[in-house]
Amino acid sequence: MPNMSLKKVPMPAQEPHIRNQNFDEVALGYTPEMAIEEATRCLNCKHRPCVSGCPVQVNIPDFIQLIIKRDFEGAYQCIRETNLLPAICGRVCPQENQCEAKCVRGIKGEPVAIGRLERFVADYHLAKGEERVEKPESNGIKVAVIGSGPSGLSCAYDLAKLGYEVTIFEAFHSPGGVLIYGIPEFRLPKRIVEHEINNLLKLGVSIQTNMVIGKVLTIDELMEMGYKAVYVATGAGTPNFLNIPGESLIGVYSANEYLTRINLMKAYNPQYDTPIRQGKNIAVIGGGNVAMDAARCAKRLGAENVYIIYRRGEEEMPARLEEIHHAKEEGIIFKLLTNPVKIHGNEKNEVKAIECVTMELGEPDASGRRRPIPVPDSNHLIEVDTVIVAIGTSPNPLIRKTTKGIETDKWGCIVVDEKMATTRPGVYAGGDAVTGSATVILAMGAGKIAAKSIHEYLTNQLS
Repeated sequence: MPNMSLKKVPMPAQEPHIRNQNFDEVALGYTPEMAIEEATRCLNCKHRPCVSGCPVQVNIPDFIQLIIKRDFEGAYQCIRETNLLPAICGRVCPQENQCEAKCVRGIKGEPVAIGRLERFVADYHLAKGEERVEKPESNGIKVAVIGSGPSGLSCAYDLAKLGYEVTIFEAFHSPGGVLIYGIPEFRLPKRIVEHEINNLLKLGVSIQTNMVIGKVLTIDELMEMGYKAVYVATGAGTPNFLNIPGESLIGVYSANEYLTRINLMKAYNPQYDTPIRQGKNIAVIGGGNVAMDAARCAKRLGAENVYIIYRRGEEEMPARLEEIHHAKEEGIIFKLLTNPVKIHGNEKNEVKAIECVTMELGEPDASGRRRPIPVPDSNHLIEVDTVIVAIGTSPNPLIRKTTKGIETDKWGCIVVDEKMATTRPGVYAGGDAVTGSATVILAMGAGKIAAKSIHEYLTNQLS
């Protein structure tokens, strides 16, 4: 009989007053008994609505039934049939808006904790399972993947399994993309990303770091070198700014730079000589997951007061509910319906305060969220010494400026068709370079579509 509890099995976690002083993982994961108890909440629906909510079409009921049978390794292999990165997706995917949003159990209670179960079987495999990586026979055809984030890794994985000689070109000195530089250690331990990348290497994928395509080499030059197709998965790494007075003051960071210094360059670790401003009073502008990550990192670096400044209300925040909840528990101060208009500096051109106005919500705008409207004569100052701007990112323009025949839209995103093909034959693109900032799993889904399309294209071209 199914477990008809209306509540998910709670996820063990570090206590807030302890975790906000370290970079260890916050959520501790299910025990086998917890996982089995949660798995029995699944009704194993015949119409499988949860699968339709997964961008990579994981066979969710199948892997959950294997958990009930205590076949944890079998559950992991079931997920891996369609998902390269289960340990990562189980931690950072917004399941509440995807697979869990479709779960029948969510009609009268909480949905099955699909993400937590995915994480459990992936962690079980990492700890106890045997790795099954068999390098396929090469077909001798070279394909280039630009970018080693989730979309590039997913595309490379699927192509390598088909026998293609895949080379990933990564601009940074370490592969992993946003998984490495963007998501903090306390949400996604880097050892997990490194493990998955090592599996790619075992499949025969080559990774070249410090390769800024568009500067070191162009796409034209890659094709001259014998690459028969190219997948552009360069993400959206150009930060957006507020365009208000004072953004050039000392102590103003983009969230990209701030998180890259902490995550990729390990500024949180005293063993690394990475400079970063460790302010006492820090304002983070924005309401998404990146803003939550930056604020929680700032708290862990020793800030006394960390403010999330967001121009709408909490219901309109795009961040995951779990991240908002964790941030509040850790002592982050939320200044909602508040919009910055100027950053004030001292005689040394350092940040000393941020001037804001109070907002009220009007009618919904194009995003479907109620439009924020300034309240007259509501200007006020918040004393801070550091400001982190986390209001979104855009694709880097380097590829489009150095490659003929690739169409982009007004936001600089690469235009593709349903097969992820660009307007230039042989060149495909996906992930944040196409959509703008989105989720890990959507980027992976694009990579899988692109791999299938590249295989079809090359099969037709070379037959």
